[in-house]
Amino acid sequence: MIAPGPTLETPRLLLRPTALEDLEGFVTLAGDPESARFIGGVQPRSMAWRAMCAMAGAWTLRGFAMFSVVEKSSGRWLGRVGPWQPEGWPGTEVGWGLLREGWGQGYATEAAAATMTWAFDHLGWKEIIHCIAPENTPSQRVAQRLGSRLLGPVTLPPPYDTTPIEAWGQDRDTWRSRRGK
Repeated sequence: MIAPGPTLETPRLLLRPTALEDLEGFVTLAGDPESARFIGGVQPRSMAWRAMCAMAGAWTLRGFAMFSVVEKSSGRWLGRVGPWQPEGWPGTEVGWGLLREGWGQGYATEAAAATMTWAFDHLGWKEIIHCIAPENTPSQRVAQRLGSRLLGPVTLPPPYDTTPIEAWGQDRDTWRSRRGK
């Protein structure tokens, strides 16, 4: 089973809605202290399942959610990247969370760029933010490579409302002008 939605393709990646086969990847992502550090912390298998179902449910109910990132050459699930806006969220976000094995290879930037274009073109979003912890310098670098700038502090909904978070982002016109469209 796979959630309804489009599949996007980049030179190295397939980006598709959440599928039941993604569970082990979600469990690995949520269970690794480094990978999970800035996306809610380490969670047991049962919570990883709930997170996966929340993504699939968002695809069904809202018509968008983070895409599962699959490496074309190997078929490996690497993480989830894309549009995300749960109830009470501070804006229209494109976020990312990758397994450690996918870090440092440009996958987050490649996948985020494709999903930002999709969100602007197909969802009609006028602005995209990235919610990043102030000490998460690798994600700040991804945001900078995407052309986003620091917008300032934001508050996430409970239970994360006491966690310091900064919004990075840009508007659709800025994104399009940087892409030559």
